[in-house]
Amino acid sequence: MAFSTRDRKKKRRNMRSLWIVRLNAACRLHGVTYSRLIAGLKKISITLNRRSLAELAVREPDSFKRVMDAVKGAK
Repeated sequence: MAFSTRDRKKKRRNMRSLWIVRLNAACRLHGVTYSRLIAGLKKISITLNRRSLAELAVREPDSFKRVMDAVKGAK
């Protein structure tokens, strides 16, 4: 039981880094970096978390492309 809490936190940390890696790869396919994606999302007030964005990028590339187009248009 001593390691349970530590490993749950470690799992969350690993999953977040996986989502960020997936998002960065998907963003670069559209010519944008990850940091510009996050900044653009905040600028146009889209409140999607990294998990849902990564799922969009993997499972629904057309929807992710629309999000990317919105971010590119926000410049």
